[in-house]
Parts: sequence; C-alpha cells; structure tokens
Amino acid sequence: MIDCPSSPLALHLDRDALIANWRWLAGQSGAAACGAALKANGYGLGATEVLQHLLAAGCRDFFVATWQEAAALLPLLEGASLSVLHGVRAEDVAFALAAPARPVLNSAAQVARWKAAGGGPCDVMIDTGMNRLGLRPDELGSGVLDGLEIETLCSHLACADEMSGLNAVQRARFDAVRQQVPARRYSLANSAGILLGSDYAFDLTRPGLALYGGLPTPAATGHIRPVVRPHAQILQRRRVEAGETVGYGATFTAKAPVEAAIVNLGYADGYLRAFAGGGVMLHGGGRLPLLGRVSMDLIAVDVSTAPDLEEGDWLEVAYDLPSASAHTGLSQYELLTGLGQRFERRWV
Repeated sequence: MIDCPSSPLALHLDRDALIANWRWLAGQSGAAACGAALKANGYGLGATEVLQHLLAAGCRDFFVATWQEAAALLPLLEGASLSVLHGVRAEDVAFALAAPARPVLNSAAQVARWKAAGGGPCDVMIDTGMNRLGLRPDELGSGVLDGLEIETLCSHLACADEMSGLNAVQRARFDAVRQQVPARRYSLANSAGILLGSDYAFDLTRPGLALYGGLPTPAATGHIRPVVRPHAQILQRRRVEAGETVGYGATFTAKAPVEAAIVNLGYADGYLRAFAGGGVMLHGGGRLPLLGRVSMDLIAVDVSTAPDLEEGDWLEVAYDLPSASAHTGLSQYELLTGLGQRFERRWV
C-alpha cells in the first residue's frame, strides 16, 4: 500500500504556548473556573488535540457549537464537562439525551423540547443585550425555566473587546437574572471579558481567542503567546526580468530583475487576497515580501535577498494575529478559523 504523500503546507502549533495562555487566563479569572471554547475545530487548530492538551493542564469545562462537533470529543472527555452552545434542535434530541454533554438552551422552544424529551442537566443562555442566541430576561417571569436542572446559566458580552458602556449594562442585567434563576454556576466572560475585571468572572469563564494566541484587548499584550505558525513550501524559483509582470492582473511589474519563489499557498488555504501589498514570508531572520496578487493555490515571493532558497525549501508565513488583522481588515477570529484543511497540523 502506498503511503499518502505529505502536504506542502504545515501549521506549527505550540503546545506549551497554548497551555501557558490557558494558565494565564485562569489566573486572571480569579476564583472562577476557567474553561475553553473548542468550537470551529478548536479555532482551526484541531479540537481533539486542543482538548487533550488542556485536559492535561487541568481544564475541565469545554464548549463547542454543535452536536456534530461534540460527537468527536465525547470519547476523550475523561470526566470533563462539555456544553453545546447552539442548544438542541429537534434533530439533535436523541443524540443529546444519550450523550454525556449538556445543551445550552437558547429559547423557550428549546426549553420545551428538552423538557418534553425528559432531558437531564442543561445549561441556559440569557440574552442580556447581544440579540443573538438566548432567552430575554423578560421571558423568565412566565416560569419558562421551572423544572429545569440548570448546571450553568450563561450570557455573552457583545463589546468586551471595546471600552463600551454596554459591558456594564450587560453585567448588571446578568446579575439581576442571577438573583432570579437558580443554577449551580453562572458564566459571562469570554477572553476579553476576563480582562474587564473580577466583577465579570462570576463562577466560570469561557475563553476562546486568547487561548490560541489572539489578543482580545491590549491588556493581554506580553502575556498571551502565539500558538500558530503557518509554513509553506517553495515549488519553483524563477527570475523575473525588468519590465515583466507577476500574477493575475499583472499588478506587480519588476523595475529591475527579481528572484521570485512560487509558494504553495493561496486563498483556498485561508491566506486571502487581502494580504497582497503587505504580506510577508520569513526566512533566516529576514522578511520576504509578496509579489502581486494572492491566487487560489499560489503566491509569489521576492527572494532576491535569499540566494540559498530553492525548490523544496520551506518559508514561514508572517502571521502575527494583531498585525495581520490590522493589515487585512480581517478579525483575528477569521485569521485563525480560516486556515484550511490542506495544512498539516503539527504540534511541537
């Protein structure tokens, strides 16, 4: 049997940085437990590996978006808690009843569905001002939650990464609901919410972005370590003569002869066209700029200052999340979760 060939794309993923980020966030959470959001395949890093690394570090509370995401993780939980943020659709009920995970019920219809099915412990989401998922506080007076065994009562901050007055409003609304709805634990803060202060921590925090190397606010600078370092392989080295152009649209014209490396990376891999005009590859301490547009599978890079590079060599993609976000206009979340499946995930 012939082995499957390796990929010309690799994500170097730093296990120690992931764990250090979680431990720092746990410290910032004070007396509250610190969980971890694993949705979107662990923000693109690989949910099963992230789960295993954080379990070893002591994390015991995990969150995914859907029951499909939960299914892959259930055999690995080792007694930890897993919550499914999108609740329970009619299609999910049979699986949810049998699974050692909890739905986060988001509407009166989901609550009724869970009760009718004879469901056990659950979490409940309260909408305190985001107008996304969750029951509104004014729905609670009808006794809609009566009879539920609520493990965690949650809400979600809309503007935790900004100096917004809505943060305090949401916190006050959530605290008022906390006085009204009995639950074993209460949870409000995401990564940025943790950094708003101890008043936002309650009993459980739910970081996501910062675990994976993103900076939710400037307060995390110097504390959160990068976790993801994309690498791509050179397919060809070529000379571009003065006056010749490179790539679709001929957007780059060489003013003098240029040595170019054609690299196996493009927007199908999550390296989007927004990187053109400022994207950089790294090699030997040097920075190598892109030439022309990003295409689906390929980019061209100026390697005139790197005579040692040739076909088969690897370049690191400059992928500092805050800097890349500022250049491209993409959020740090998009930059992480958009990294495609053609990358091999290599934990180091």
